[in-house]
Amino acid sequence: MIDTFTNMGTLGMVMMIASFIFWGWALFDILKSDFKDSVNKLIWLLVVFFLYAFGALLYVFIGRKQKS
Repeated sequence: MIDTFTNMGTLGMVMMIASFIFWGWALFDILKSDFKDSVNKLIWLLVVFFLYAFGALLYVFIGRKQKS
C-alpha cells in the first residue's frame, strides 16, 4: 500500500494543513457566535463538520451573514 503522505509532496501537505486550520476556524467561529436562530447554529455546525473545507467556504460566504 502506498503511503499517501509521502506521495503528496510539500504543496499537498501545506494545502491539507491549511484546509484543516480553515475548517477548525470555521467550527470555532460557529461555536462562539450568536445566531438569530439557534437552529441555524446547529445546521451550520453540521454543514461545516460533514462537508469539511467546502462547508467552511459556504459558511464564510453565506453563514456569517446570519449571525446576530
